[in-house]
Amino acid sequence: MEQQEQLLAEVQDAFGTIKVVQAGPYRFLEFGDAIEQSCVFMPDPTWLEYDYTRAMLLGALLHEAPQSALFLGLGGGSLTQACLRFLPLVDVEVIELRPDVPRLAESLLGFQSDPRITLRIGDALALLPAAEPADLIFIDLYTDTGPSAGHLAWSFLEQCQRKLNPGGWLIINQWGTEGGQPLGAALLRGLFLRHYLECPLAEGNVVLMVPADLDQWVDFERLAVRIEALAPRLGYSLAKLAQALRRAT
Repeated sequence: MEQQEQLLAEVQDAFGTIKVVQAGPYRFLEFGDAIEQSCVFMPDPTWLEYDYTRAMLLGALLHEAPQSALFLGLGGGSLTQACLRFLPLVDVEVIELRPDVPRLAESLLGFQSDPRITLRIGDALALLPAAEPADLIFIDLYTDTGPSAGHLAWSFLEQCQRKLNPGGWLIINQWGTEGGQPLGAALLRGLFLRHYLECPLAEGNVVLMVPADLDQWVDFERLAVRIEALAPRLGYSLAKLAQALRRAT
């Protein structure tokens, strides 16, 4: 951003520093030393600015009619709000480690309370067993030093997949390597038996889309119809991201 930045809030908690910074119409949630976690377009907080959040929304469209979702990590809340606005969700659970994150999201980042949301504060690894099964589960657990332990914890990822309802999808925002593969590719392919999709992104991330079981896959023609129908409401199309989808290799 070339526009001058303005610090709106800075708090300290047991895990370090959290900041909210504004640049023009955008506000950023930052952890630690200016490590950007979320970007919110304040005129419309459901607008997804980054490709990784758009790819995670694309992952949600793999389910034809999701009614429930579990978000592991809230950040600025744009993805959660976009899913609430554009998907037929009736029950959403959010698990967020740091209590100041939802407070700042609501007070400064345009995140709006919604009767469909149940928010729990704590470590996702500890709270996951008590979470309700869901049609969609999103994992976006990052600290100021990178992915949390949950991104590469075999037992945790296995529990997440088992929390899916039949026909559900697990959607993971994973760091990418220099070779364009997801971090921990060997572990992921072993755990999920190579039966998942990858969406590599120019930002460096690789979003993973894992079905609930091996008998489940994607009807790409029906997915294209859903993408086209949603584009006018989103203000952008997810078609190029869908074209980038690849099976785990």
